[in-house]
Amino acid sequence: MIGVTTATDLMTATAEVCHDPYLRCAFYGAAETAIGISGCCVLAHSPQGCYLLVGSAFGWQAEDYTETEILCTKLCEDEIVYGGETLLARTILEAKSLKVPIVFVLSACGPEIVGDNIVAVCEEMRSKVDFKVIPIECAGFRGSQYDGVDIALDVLLKNLVNDQRQKITNSVCLIAPHANTNPTWMADLAWVKSALLKMGAKVVATLTHRTALSEFENVSAAEKSIVLSHDAGQKAADYLAKEFGVEQLCRGTPLPIGFTNTRRWLTELGKTLDAGDAADRLITEGEKMVVEQSRRKGIPIELSRLSTAIVADATIGIPLVRFVTEDLEMIPELVYLTSSQKLAGEILENELRELALNPRIVYHTDVYKTRRSLAEVKPDAIFGSNIEKHAAEGLDIQYIFQLINPIQRFRMNNIEYFGYTGILNLLEIIQNEFGDSYRSKRKRYEARW
Repeated sequence: MIGVTTATDLMTATAEVCHDPYLRCAFYGAAETAIGISGCCVLAHSPQGCYLLVGSAFGWQAEDYTETEILCTKLCEDEIVYGGETLLARTILEAKSLKVPIVFVLSACGPEIVGDNIVAVCEEMRSKVDFKVIPIECAGFRGSQYDGVDIALDVLLKNLVNDQRQKITNSVCLIAPHANTNPTWMADLAWVKSALLKMGAKVVATLTHRTALSEFENVSAAEKSIVLSHDAGQKAADYLAKEFGVEQLCRGTPLPIGFTNTRRWLTELGKTLDAGDAADRLITEGEKMVVEQSRRKGIPIELSRLSTAIVADATIGIPLVRFVTEDLEMIPELVYLTSSQKLAGEILENELRELALNPRIVYHTDVYKTRRSLAEVKPDAIFGSNIEKHAAEGLDIQYIFQLINPIQRFRMNNIEYFGYTGILNLLEIIQNEFGDSYRSKRKRYEARW
């Protein structure tokens, strides 16, 4: 009938304007950051559904469930309508049985919308418990998970780093190693620590991954800081520079993925830390190892001059541009980043100018934008995640290299993307995905058994 709208019509009308974000909310990012403090308790003032995000953050940090505790007020209809401050106070009291030194109280959307004042509740409860209680107002509507990381870092620094300590010579504070989509990011962190050790630097704190509360006492004593993410952590570095004179290293430099980025990153560290000889040794030995290993194993992939799309977070996506262009000799035609930090944009634009590239760039992309552009451009290959693998179905794109989370690969051992072993790891992943692209999707024979 004319003028009647069916359910099918509505689905068709809304399909083209659906936005499916890559990122989780600020609540998740804050949980991810707080859980990085070993032996703490993270109390989610939220419904049970939001509590699942805390569990997911627990897994991302690979924390030990026998050391770190997670709790939830499990707000139901009554608390969402009338407020849950009484329930929060009771849950904080119950946390006394856990014997933890500190409890972080994280507020989700519901309680913040209804007006629960977690700061006041925590202030009231401090005299009734024998542990620190720190509120973090991080409702999901405050932004993406990267905004949540910055919110939590700001609260942690202002509450746990209170005085200026005497500077420790050649000391470094590492910031936001967890704020990226490398599924084995802990190996990247280990590589950075190893490189700094070989240059004579001492890591006094990592904000945050398996960070002891005592490490916060040394944060103000750090001479330098390094932000290990292009997606979050810059605000924390700026705060440390302003309040405690902590100089940020490698600001504006892509993270060390690929030959040129690794060489440039290590060289800059060597100059600043007065360890140029050590940096040169790391570069010489690393590049020799990659070349010799590649020569022995052989790299039969043929990707030269193929057009490609890079869909990733800024942390992995920006250094991939040079790696793909110089090391694989491919041509990036699409660079879609899931975040939109100002400094990250400046780094990317500088890289593109140096490489004389002019791809289509989109910051803070979503699946709809990605799918539409892939359909328009139809690159030969995609560097991305399992999301792009499904988004590209039916578009006749031959090569899809899954490098970032969410990924369709289980990994028991962490192997880095940073540095020279990282180059080999990336080449291995690309080689396997390249081989899979030629595997028949149809069953061509019947098994005899």
